[in-house]
Amino acid sequence: MLKIKNLETSYGKLKVLRRISMHVSPGEIVTIIGANGAGKTTLLNTISGLVPAASGEIQFSKENIFNLSTEKIVFMGCSLVPEGRQVFAAMSVKENLLLGGYVLHKRKQKKILDQEMEKVFELFPILKEREKQFAGTLSGGEQQMLAIGRSLMAKPKMIMMDEPSMGLAPLIVKDIFRVVRGLRDAGNTVLLVEQNAKAALGIADRGYVLETGRIIVQGPSEDLLANKDVQRAYLGREVE
Repeated sequence: MLKIKNLETSYGKLKVLRRISMHVSPGEIVTIIGANGAGKTTLLNTISGLVPAASGEIQFSKENIFNLSTEKIVFMGCSLVPEGRQVFAAMSVKENLLLGGYVLHKRKQKKILDQEMEKVFELFPILKEREKQFAGTLSGGEQQMLAIGRSLMAKPKMIMMDEPSMGLAPLIVKDIFRVVRGLRDAGNTVLLVEQNAKAALGIADRGYVLETGRIIVQGPSEDLLANKDVQRAYLGREVE
């Protein structure tokens, strides 16, 4: 689904990503964990075309997407749930979702657009109840549901999520991760960036640990959960 080789990204003279190589297979949840400033958000933004890459290779569904426009990448089936949700506060819930379905609208696939809207409402019934409400008046958890739903409206092959648990109450976080697991179980592919390493590894198939722009550890989630260095640095455990 996604293959990255020797990817490097810089902001001016500051190199943020250093020779990143990784892959995501169809139907997987793959998580990227790491501290603030490790380069996690930059990695997702580079994949999605929001930030230009300096060098390397990015393939999505066997197509070269290196430094393609974000619009083209979304049209190819790769969508992003951004950090901080970034819903359009002055627009209604339904209008936000329709914006997410721009790809289907442009292709004149109104029937499929309506079907995807119903799928989102089935996934998040509260959004159906609030479809005419301004997005800015929703709770943090509801806004995160809307951000995920908006991304799903493009009917993506792979959905990338940037810190979906940020700023949410523990019970809401459990609900969000339950949804992420459900997406995978329904056949979707998910690339998940999270600081909540324990929760992310608890639902992911595999993981990568990013530190100062480099991947330092990778492997099946259960291996990372058992890794003493990962435990010390990211899981808050004391290891004997």
